[in-house]
Amino acid sequence: MSKIYIDEFVGLQKDGAGHVMPVPQTPAIVQQDGVTIGVVSAQSAAFNANTRLIRVHTDAVCAIALGDNPTAVATKGRMAADQTEYFAVYPGQKLAVISST
Repeated sequence: MSKIYIDEFVGLQKDGAGHVMPVPQTPAIVQQDGVTIGVVSAQSAAFNANTRLIRVHTDAVCAIALGDNPTAVATKGRMAADQTEYFAVYPGQKLAVISST
């Protein structure tokens, strides 16, 4: 069973001088258990009230959509197997996923 994994972050890390670094501020505030990738669009849980950045990792080819009530479509937002991406999001939004080729 293939899944997509979502780690939620408050934002980007700052260095000692207060400059923003291109890495998420760790630890993650939420680590979602993984949304099963199937032939029907499936949604994640709503993002935490403090979430501004997510890291998404998929172990199979899929397509994703982000939004308040997203529906993933197999032909848009494609991710390759074993791909990891970061996305800026708003609290309460969700990620939807569906299998793709």
